[in-house]
Amino acid sequence: MARINDNYLKLQAGYLFPEISRRVNEFTAANPGANVIRLGIGDVTKPLVPAVLKAFHRGVDEMADQSTFHGYGPEQGYDWLAQIIIDKAYQPLGVELKTSEVFISDGSKCDSGNILDIFDLGNKVAIGDPVYPVYNDTNVMVGRSGDINEQGYYDGLVYMPCTEENGFNPDFPSEKVDLIYLCYPNNPTGTVATKEQLKAWVDYAIKNDSVILFDAAYEAFITEPDIPHSIYEIEGAKQCAIEFRSFSKTAGFTGVRCGLTVVPEELMGTTASGEKYSFNKLWNRRQCTKFNGASYPVQKAAAAVYSDEGWAQVKEIIDFYMENARIIREGLTAAGIQCFGGINAPYIWLKTPEGMSSWDFFDKLLNECYVVGTPGSGFGPSGEGYFRLSAFGDRENIETAVQRIREKWGK
Repeated sequence: MARINDNYLKLQAGYLFPEISRRVNEFTAANPGANVIRLGIGDVTKPLVPAVLKAFHRGVDEMADQSTFHGYGPEQGYDWLAQIIIDKAYQPLGVELKTSEVFISDGSKCDSGNILDIFDLGNKVAIGDPVYPVYNDTNVMVGRSGDINEQGYYDGLVYMPCTEENGFNPDFPSEKVDLIYLCYPNNPTGTVATKEQLKAWVDYAIKNDSVILFDAAYEAFITEPDIPHSIYEIEGAKQCAIEFRSFSKTAGFTGVRCGLTVVPEELMGTTASGEKYSFNKLWNRRQCTKFNGASYPVQKAAAAVYSDEGWAQVKEIIDFYMENARIIREGLTAAGIQCFGGINAPYIWLKTPEGMSSWDFFDKLLNECYVVGTPGSGFGPSGEGYFRLSAFGDRENIETAVQRIREKWGK
């Protein structure tokens, strides 16, 4: 009989968001008349903007015409899309890239897990706590960890607590590591890192021959002018960092699927014999073997995001979500609930009232306010006693949810 990958059995009972769905489904089945407002999973609610939709349709129409039909495209994505991204998203930041360094994909979640294919299993990994669960779980799946311990950490992985005391910006790992996951603006805490803080991480990575896996999925939501949008704004980062970006939250592509990963050509690793080798070449080889590229119509739609018309429309929706974040942050703060984030990210990270545990607060919020959020403990042990609310929602629902919470806990 075929043997399973036993590493999957190390994972906790269920991925965080399916567990949330299970509890919500049980509640709605028992309370069919309840008007439940979902501010848990960070899924967008606004449709694709007109300029993007028009380009999407045009791409589909081209697939119906013999003269413009496209079969297999380049696994790395079309150069014209990579160049548009470089011109519109990176060059304004003072970052110069080559199209050979930009890999278009079907989403940054996939890439942040698949990137492990090009790193030896013996690499020591450092992960923030709390953290986007994909970083943690994919390392467990590939066999880089032992079992989960009483503290809630997996043996073999290095955890970097992100707490109120350190401003939710972790201290350097307590031991030498090879891979470091950083996410800014941060999911789940909604906090950001300054250029000085990122420079310290880049210097650390270069000194220790480490690679930073930098998740910039929420960079488009940054509102403060001095906050970096890319790790490559920091001198030396091309020598030590891989960056992930996403169209999901930026342009409403959660159901369309498109993202990108930047792997600089100067980023090097070592072979078993100690020779230098390019991670860019490895990732290119991996994509050519295991991936057939994002679809042509999707890439046409992605290109339209960066057109003058498209970006103006996309920015309007981003501003809408960030106004939602302001309403949540200020409304809950007025109710005496301590909040973080929500200024440069669409997430509000709040301290649970009355000393409740994260899951107890989840259940109380669902059962008494009919509002769904995400328990902080689901993102890691340091998330216990915290809770995440998402700003991706209709304005009426956002205002109603805030009012319900204020009526329950308001001072």
